[in-house]
Amino acid sequence: MSKIKVTPAPINGLYIIEPAVYGDSRGYFMETYNQNDMHEHGLDMVFVQDNQSMSKKGVLRGLHFQKEFPQGKLVRVVNGEVFDVAVDLREDSPTYGQWYGVILSAENKKQFYISEGFAHGFLVLSETAEFCYKVTDFYHPGDEGGIAWNDPEIAIEWPNVIGEYNGCADASGYNLTDGTPLTLSDKDQKWAGLKDTFKF
Repeated sequence: MSKIKVTPAPINGLYIIEPAVYGDSRGYFMETYNQNDMHEHGLDMVFVQDNQSMSKKGVLRGLHFQKEFPQGKLVRVVNGEVFDVAVDLREDSPTYGQWYGVILSAENKKQFYISEGFAHGFLVLSETAEFCYKVTDFYHPGDEGGIAWNDPEIAIEWPNVIGEYNGCADASGYNLTDGTPLTLSDKDQKWAGLKDTFKF
């Protein structure tokens, strides 16, 4: 019997995974990954690398994708809370350019599987967040691409973010509703929009 609940998202290739959590007065136990359970739900990906990052409130990482060596990603949060987003970049997909987002937190223990062919990013909503993810291909230096997090053509509804789009990915003038400045890397503030990144 499977110990996980798998819910397909509205965009094909995205899945919300909820593990069984066994708790008592001492705390809790859960399996964060079980290959047999995944196979039972038709998820046959093979992971080759685990990654972990820590980010402060207001940090937005993304939107990233891999150009020649695309990665499937199983992501979760072990401390704090983030809003996690995937954008469909598959040229032949009926949902090309559309996005889907989900709250991941240490409290809800949800996981998000993002198949190959998506851009990915997340926004930290808690004071800090520790973000863990398994990937289906190794990291290849120089293979990363990106899309502007605030591209109006994609129109992601980032929670608690206020500010006015000024024609680029620059985070200047954006902050969370509590006044926390939005923080992006220099690289993430230079990505172009979808139509300027992919010319089909």
